Amino acid sequence: MSDLADVALPLIRTRTDLHRWSASNVHGRQMHEAVDVLDDAVAAGDDLQEVFAVTQKALAGAMKVIARADDSSGLIGDAVRRLLRLHADTAAAAKPPAARLVAWMMKFQFEGEVDYFELDPLAYAPALGDKGVALYRSALAEIAAGLGPEPPIPQSPDSPPWHTDHAGWRGWAEGRHVRSTLEWNARRLAVLDRDVDAIIATHARDRKVAAWLTETAVALTEIGHIDLALDWAKAGADFDSGHQAQQAGEYWCRLLAEHRPTEELAARREVFTRWPSADTAARLYTCAGDGWPGYRDEILERLSSSPRQAVLFALQTLRDTESAWRLAHSLQLRDADTWSRLVTVYEEIDPLAVLPALTDLVVGELTEAGAQHYQIAARRLKKMRTLAAGTDQQAEVDRFVLELRETHRRRPRLQREFDRAGLPA
Repeated sequence: MSDLADVALPLIRTRTDLHRWSASNVHGRQMHEAVDVLDDAVAAGDDLQEVFAVTQKALAGAMKVIARADDSSGLIGDAVRRLLRLHADTAAAAKPPAARLVAWMMKFQFEGEVDYFELDPLAYAPALGDKGVALYRSALAEIAAGLGPEPPIPQSPDSPPWHTDHAGWRGWAEGRHVRSTLEWNARRLAVLDRDVDAIIATHARDRKVAAWLTETAVALTEIGHIDLALDWAKAGADFDSGHQAQQAGEYWCRLLAEHRPTEELAARREVFTRWPSADTAARLYTCAGDGWPGYRDEILERLSSSPRQAVLFALQTLRDTESAWRLAHSLQLRDADTWSRLVTVYEEIDPLAVLPALTDLVVGELTEAGAQHYQIAARRLKKMRTLAAGTDQQAEVDRFVLELRETHRRRPRLQREFDRAGLPA
């Protein structure tokens, strides 16, 4: 192996048991170090043919690793995606034979050990060239020709209809993977061709899902058809009131911000009106700039139907702790997490004023049994004693602690956690 391979590949490969989440995370971080080594080689102007070759070997090793790892945190998957980007980026400079690169791309997508990574033929087009792209299309068409119509999900004949036949299910799933991979390639090749009609046909499909309309807008943006992309993004936003439509609305606003900035504010206001939240209000606030005072009362009034969202907006976006405190009380905020955030900042303004809120948080925490709840309650009680120290509230806080000890006298773990926190007994 080359010096680069000697450094990078041992960081990718491992025989360690990665079924444990913690071990998988450790190795995932190590794999990112390997990608950093390869990135540094590119930045240093090293031989890109060597970087390409080592990256391809690293991908082969990474596939074996992730196939047997608990990658719940996504660290290994992110490393693989970085390797895939690097592989495509270095392919053009490395100039591998087009037939060999096409064979690798087909094997990776259709014969790999895992089936949840996608290759972007658009990214490989500079390396493939016109003849290579034609060869790639031919290889895809050959696979498509052998599929036939898609079968229904197989059902076991001797069980209720929601129970599937496992062997049949595996065969169906494999076929579905092949079809979805072909569909993905069709979408990306339509973008490569800059074919508007093909983009709409492959991305919007039957137009029954809001996210597909957003995908169409994104693809049209890639080829510079901004006006048409805006139309599709707006259609996605108008699709319904669901979260996919909201995501379409956000993309619509981002496109306007970049290409028609004078229209963004009205769009932000429309999106907020349809999906009022601390997040959509924050984006409207940023867009409004100096004109924000003209929107403030309207926005806060609209948010008042959701105390949590109103308080978070005042706290995180307006940075108005006192306003957030007043809203929490006037709107009768019930969300414990938001109260906890608010208390943390408001105690700097009025330490004693947060004691009733902390009392409610402690009581709420102890409605559930368990060490974690007891520890959180103990920390809050300790905080209350610190805030009340030297004031006429100190004795009241201590009485509250003793009452809790008596109420929960049959919870020995709670008593131990209170003792560890130095609470009165």
